[in-house]
Amino acid sequence: MRKTRKTTRTAALLGLLASAALVALTSVATTTAATQAAPANVDPPTITGTATVGEVLTAHNGTWDNSPTDFRYRWLRCNSSGSGCLLLAADGQTYRLGQVDVGHTMRVRVTAINADGATNARSQPSDIVASNAAPLTNTARPTITGTPRVGEELMASQGTWTGNPTSFSFQWQRCDIDAVTCLDVTGATGQSYGVRLADLGFRLRVAVTARKNGRSGTATSAPTAVVQPTTPVTNKRPTLRILGTKFLGARIYVRMRICDDQPRNLAILVRETRPGVRPALRRFATRVPPRPCGAYTRNWLPAQRFRGPGRYTITLRARDVSGFTSFPVHRTFVRR
Repeated sequence: MRKTRKTTRTAALLGLLASAALVALTSVATTTAATQAAPANVDPPTITGTATVGEVLTAHNGTWDNSPTDFRYRWLRCNSSGSGCLLLAADGQTYRLGQVDVGHTMRVRVTAINADGATNARSQPSDIVASNAAPLTNTARPTITGTPRVGEELMASQGTWTGNPTSFSFQWQRCDIDAVTCLDVTGATGQSYGVRLADLGFRLRVAVTARKNGRSGTATSAPTAVVQPTTPVTNKRPTLRILGTKFLGARIYVRMRICDDQPRNLAILVRETRPGVRPALRRFATRVPPRPCGAYTRNWLPAQRFRGPGRYTITLRARDVSGFTSFPVHRTFVRR
């Protein structure tokens, strides 16, 4: 009987010891599994500070799982949209912005480290870095010298600027006679400009851009007088030529040149047609008379019946105060 009780106690004791060992092994396995994982980023790093040369940006680690024990930093200089990044040597938690950063955005790469590995995460881009240098400000507009006549040459001055610009660029423009609606002349980027037949009836002006260390400023001259022909214009009736057309949405824009030997305002007559649709008539005035030629831009919203897919034709004529009318000119569009 005593032997049986002793055997039972021994078995119970051995069972208790086995259970304790199993719990201990499970605890060790759980602990080991918990530590055998590199850091995982939950919320990305962030940057605080003002994006201006001379200011300091500060990196913040973000939120991580798996208990990182150390953090390391590398700063990146990116384009204005935050891509195309260049990894810099700067490896501190703060970064002082320099002139080389102007026009770029900054990001930071944070590396979280524990005993089981390292993981990288990047911040969103900062604001575009601005210069703290004095702005390039125009204090006296550029000017144009020379005679605005076909075959002559015009010369542009740079104007006067603050901030001591180191370089200047030029862009010549054609402007309408009755409103300063100006468009760049393709390829006309020199300080001088040879007046050509295409300029007849336009005013000319120049846009000057000053630059220094990534900073820039632009100023335009006053328009010249209306460009004159090489020989006087003599005609019994006005002439009209369409120079260009374009649609912006449903609205049509038409640029034209009208020449007349009488310096008086004219009427611009527009006829709109489409097959199977009744025509529409429009009338505009020049506001400033041709001298003797003038470039004008007019725009309108075609009536609903001319919108949508199909052929759309405009016919333009100019009529002077004596009732003389130019020959009609047409432009047809196939709308899709």
